[in-house]
Amino acid sequence: MINKKIVVVGDRVLIRPDESRARTSHGLYLPQGVEEKEKVQAGFVVKVGPGYPLADPADLSDEPWGEQRSEPKYIPLQAEEGDYAIFMRKAAIEVEIDKQKYVIVPQSAILLLIREEILPAIEPDIDEDAE
Repeated sequence: MINKKIVVVGDRVLIRPDESRARTSHGLYLPQGVEEKEKVQAGFVVKVGPGYPLADPADLSDEPWGEQRSEPKYIPLQAEEGDYAIFMRKAAIEVEIDKQKYVIVPQSAILLLIREEILPAIEPDIDEDAE
Protein backbone atom coordinates (compact mmCIF):
# COMPACT_ATOMS: atom_id res chain seq x y z
CA MET A 1 0.00 0.00 0.00
CA ILE A 2 1.26 3.48 -0.90
CA ASN A 3 1.09 6.35 1.60
CA LYS A 4 -0.01 9.60 0.00
CA LYS A 5 0.93 13.08 1.07
CA ILE A 6 -1.08 15.92 -0.39
CA VAL A 7 0.91 19.10 -0.99
CA VAL A 8 -1.09 22.16 -1.97
CA VAL A 9 0.95 24.62 -4.01
CA GLY A 10 1.19 28.40 -3.60
CA ASP A 11 -1.95 30.37 -2.81
CA ARG A 12 -4.33 27.46 -3.40
CA VAL A 13 -6.74 25.89 -0.93
CA LEU A 14 -8.11 22.31 -0.99
CA ILE A 15 -11.79 22.28 0.00
CA ARG A 16 -14.24 19.43 0.64
CA PRO A 17 -17.55 20.73 -0.75
CA ASP A 18 -20.49 20.95 1.64
CA GLU A 19 -23.25 18.71 0.32
CA SER A 20 -26.09 20.45 2.20
CA ARG A 21 -26.80 23.43 -0.02
CA ALA A 22 -29.92 25.01 1.44
CA ARG A 23 -28.39 25.88 4.80
CA THR A 24 -24.84 25.69 6.01
CA SER A 25 -23.96 24.14 9.36
CA HIS A 26 -23.20 27.66 10.57
CA GLY A 27 -26.73 28.89 9.91
CA LEU A 28 -26.10 30.76 6.66
CA TYR A 29 -28.83 30.48 4.05
CA LEU A 30 -27.74 30.67 0.43
CA PRO A 31 -30.39 32.32 -1.78
CA GLN A 32 -32.20 30.09 -4.27
CA GLY A 33 -30.90 32.00 -7.28
CA VAL A 34 -27.33 31.45 -6.15
CA GLU A 35 -27.93 27.73 -5.70
CA GLU A 36 -29.47 27.26 -9.12
CA LYS A 37 -26.81 29.20 -11.00
CA GLU A 38 -24.03 27.77 -8.83
CA LYS A 39 -22.02 30.97 -8.77
CA VAL A 40 -21.18 30.48 -5.10
CA GLN A 41 -20.34 27.25 -3.31
CA ALA A 42 -19.27 26.39 0.23
CA GLY A 43 -17.15 23.74 1.89
CA PHE A 44 -14.61 22.87 4.54
CA VAL A 45 -10.92 23.75 4.14
CA VAL A 46 -8.90 20.53 4.22
CA LYS A 47 -5.42 21.81 3.36
CA VAL A 48 -3.82 25.13 2.42
CA GLY A 49 -0.76 26.02 0.40
CA PRO A 50 2.23 27.88 1.86
CA GLY A 51 1.05 31.26 0.54
CA TYR A 52 2.27 33.89 -1.86
CA PRO A 53 6.00 33.52 -2.64
CA LEU A 54 8.31 36.46 -1.88
CA ALA A 55 11.48 37.22 -3.77
CA ASP A 56 14.56 37.50 -1.57
CA PRO A 57 16.57 40.54 -2.73
CA ALA A 58 19.81 38.77 -1.75
CA ASP A 59 19.02 35.96 -4.20
CA LEU A 60 18.45 38.23 -7.19
CA SER A 61 21.20 37.88 -9.71
CA ASP A 62 21.73 37.90 -13.45
CA GLU A 63 21.91 34.10 -13.46
CA PRO A 64 18.56 32.57 -12.43
CA TRP A 65 19.99 29.05 -12.80
CA GLY A 66 22.59 29.75 -10.09
CA GLU A 67 22.47 28.34 -6.59
CA GLN A 68 19.67 29.45 -4.34
CA ARG A 69 21.08 30.94 -1.14
CA SER A 70 18.10 30.68 1.20
CA GLU A 71 14.80 28.89 1.71
CA PRO A 72 11.84 30.49 -0.08
CA LYS A 73 9.67 32.80 2.02
CA TYR A 74 5.90 33.14 1.76
CA ILE A 75 3.12 35.50 2.83
CA PRO A 76 0.76 33.06 4.62
CA LEU A 77 -2.85 32.63 3.55
CA GLN A 78 -5.85 33.69 5.62
CA ALA A 79 -7.55 30.32 5.18
CA GLU A 80 -6.72 27.65 7.77
CA GLU A 81 -7.54 23.95 7.97
CA GLY A 82 -11.01 23.48 9.43
CA ASP A 83 -12.40 26.83 8.23
CA TYR A 84 -15.75 26.91 6.45
CA ALA A 85 -15.25 28.76 3.14
CA ILE A 86 -17.70 30.32 0.72
CA PHE A 87 -16.06 30.71 -2.68
CA MET A 88 -16.70 31.56 -6.32
CA ARG A 89 -17.64 28.35 -8.11
CA LYS A 90 -16.19 29.35 -11.51
CA ALA A 91 -12.67 29.59 -10.02
CA ALA A 92 -12.80 26.08 -8.55
CA ILE A 93 -11.18 23.02 -10.12
CA GLU A 94 -12.77 19.70 -9.20
CA VAL A 95 -10.54 16.75 -8.29
CA GLU A 96 -11.15 13.30 -6.86
CA ILE A 97 -8.76 11.81 -4.32
CA ASP A 98 -9.45 8.30 -2.97
CA LYS A 99 -13.06 8.45 -4.26
CA GLN A 100 -13.72 11.71 -2.36
CA LYS A 101 -14.59 14.87 -4.30
CA TYR A 102 -12.64 18.05 -3.55
CA VAL A 103 -12.15 21.41 -5.19
CA ILE A 104 -8.94 23.43 -5.48
CA VAL A 105 -9.54 27.16 -5.19
CA PRO A 106 -7.15 30.12 -5.25
CA GLN A 107 -7.45 32.17 -2.08
CA SER A 108 -8.54 35.18 -4.17
CA ALA A 109 -11.77 33.29 -5.06
CA ILE A 110 -12.73 32.81 -1.39
CA LEU A 111 -15.38 35.34 -0.36
CA LEU A 112 -15.84 34.45 3.30
CA LEU A 113 -14.23 32.28 5.96
CA ILE A 114 -16.04 31.10 9.07
CA ARG A 115 -13.75 29.95 11.84
CA GLU A 116 -14.76 28.39 15.14
CA GLU A 117 -12.57 30.12 17.71
CA ILE A 118 -12.07 28.40 21.02
CA LEU A 119 -12.01 31.06 23.69
CA PRO A 120 -10.37 30.34 27.04
CA ALA A 121 -12.84 29.97 29.89
CA ILE A 122 -12.75 33.03 32.12
CA GLU A 123 -13.01 32.08 35.76
CA PRO A 124 -14.18 34.71 38.23
CA ASP A 125 -11.50 36.00 40.57
CA ILE A 126 -12.78 34.92 43.99
CA ASP A 127 -10.83 35.64 47.13
CA GLU A 128 -11.92 33.00 49.64
CA ASP A 129 -10.08 34.71 52.55
CA ALA A 130 -12.21 37.84 52.18
CA GLU A 131 -15.36 36.07 53.38
